[in-house]
Amino acid sequence: MPPKRKAQAATYPKQLSSCNAVSVIIPSALYLGPVSAATSTQFIASNGITQVLSIGITPSPKVDGVIYHRLSVNDSASASVIPTINCAVEIIDHALKSKKGTGRILVHCCAGVSRSPTLVVAYLMKKRGMSLRDALGHVVKIRPQVSPNSGFIQQLKDMEVELRGVSTLDVDQLPRRETDRLAIFADVVGLEGVPQG
Repeated sequence: MPPKRKAQAATYPKQLSSCNAVSVIIPSALYLGPVSAATSTQFIASNGITQVLSIGITPSPKVDGVIYHRLSVNDSASASVIPTINCAVEIIDHALKSKKGTGRILVHCCAGVSRSPTLVVAYLMKKRGMSLRDALGHVVKIRPQVSPNSGFIQQLKDMEVELRGVSTLDVDQLPRRETDRLAIFADVVGLEGVPQG
């Protein structure tokens, strides 16, 4: 019995660090992760984070020298994220253009799975001209645990129809398993060839 407990204890930190990891969506610019990253002075200092956008009900504690923004969104399929999208997109865009174009922003919610990825995908669509399929695929390939709820996906699809006249995503909900999510976006190339400013 003791060896079994040891084996479980040995794998736990690996799983924990994986789920708490921050993902780099745009190198040296846009980061996506959990709330724990927003309060990690080590992460913020080592990555030169200049701004943090917290998505959720409760604000995260602040680190000196970093500009914090907070937008309240419930992680519910019935919650409207559309009113928050324009504000979030402008915050992200302004942060990346700050400090003579060297600004770096961390966007987070509780786990970096549904709310904050939805807003990062919206940013990629609105400011980088990506289709929903390419933007979501780019984010999922970098952060496989990403899985916006079905209501958020529908709102992103509606936004894409407004922006592009068509919806490029042919699913209403992402699969539960990471490998199945990754398979949907296997042919997505991400930010390659997309304007960077």
